[in-house]
Amino acid sequence: MAMYKDLRLYGEREADHIARKLLHLRNVLDDQITYDRRPNSLIVGSWNIREFDSGKGGVRLDETYHYLAEIIDRFDICAVQEVREDLAPLKHLVRLLGPAWDYFVTDVTAGSKGNRERQAFLYNRDRMFFRNLIGEIVLPDKALVKGLQFARTPFFAAFRASWFRFVLCSVHMFYGADRGEKLKQRVGEIDAIAKEIAKRAKKEGEVYILLGDMNVVDRDHDTFKALAKHKLMIPNFGATNLGGSKFYDQLAFTGEGERVRLIRHGTLDWREVVFLPEEKDYYEPRGNVNPDKPDGKRYKNWDRGYKTWATHQMSDHLPIWVELEIDYSDDYLARFVV
Repeated sequence: MAMYKDLRLYGEREADHIARKLLHLRNVLDDQITYDRRPNSLIVGSWNIREFDSGKGGVRLDETYHYLAEIIDRFDICAVQEVREDLAPLKHLVRLLGPAWDYFVTDVTAGSKGNRERQAFLYNRDRMFFRNLIGEIVLPDKALVKGLQFARTPFFAAFRASWFRFVLCSVHMFYGADRGEKLKQRVGEIDAIAKEIAKRAKKEGEVYILLGDMNVVDRDHDTFKALAKHKLMIPNFGATNLGGSKFYDQLAFTGEGERVRLIRHGTLDWREVVFLPEEKDYYEPRGNVNPDKPDGKRYKNWDRGYKTWATHQMSDHLPIWVELEIDYSDDYLARFVV
């Protein structure tokens, strides 16, 4: 359970504001995720948390970490993309999630395309355990477009929850451009990782779950076709960018049917609760710093800048999640019935 004791450290007005927001957010999360959850299930989430935490949009507020923790706490494990070089923000987030939570994180990916990003898995040890297998996926040169490796190396780890054994692979695919060679590279990366996941799952007899920011345009686009062609099960999350037009974030898994049983899936729109448009005046004294301007210059128009600033607090992506069945004991016992 997310921790709230830090509220005692804040001023009375700030603590009141955060507590009211958390109560509202908890109700929304209950309605959308918790109330309909089955007793024996696993909830897997994925979230590209914008530049977490580069400080580009100004330092994330204390309250932001509480909101991030409250959302992630409704998952049992969450893949996080765009973790930046400084690990202190990630450690702070995990601390707010409570003592049951742990994490794995990659090294930074060097080079301009990698943007010095990390990827992380945050998971609840009361709900699952790590199977001592972790790594990054590097493919032969011939497997990728023009021999290029992934701009940001895919990250995987093996877990078990109840009867369900699985490997999570988190990705943040190359974006580049909407056309031409850079689009081909993006499509090539998606194709290559989906093919590799399908091959490994078949060879190892494992369930693989591929998830993250795949920079998919929509389900009719070549970016999605590159994922779907490898016969992975892919729930339809709809648009996950804040503009409601791009299907960037995806989750796909192998072994559907008897080996993976999807119960529910969804996205969570945090904009319904936190950093609301009508709150811009409340945040103006602390938030009016333009991340695209040097030396902390203020936005010329806070009314317009506020929306951008809010994405640097939370994200420019919506989190996605799936609920999976993990108790196969009835099926196992039925094998012995004659």
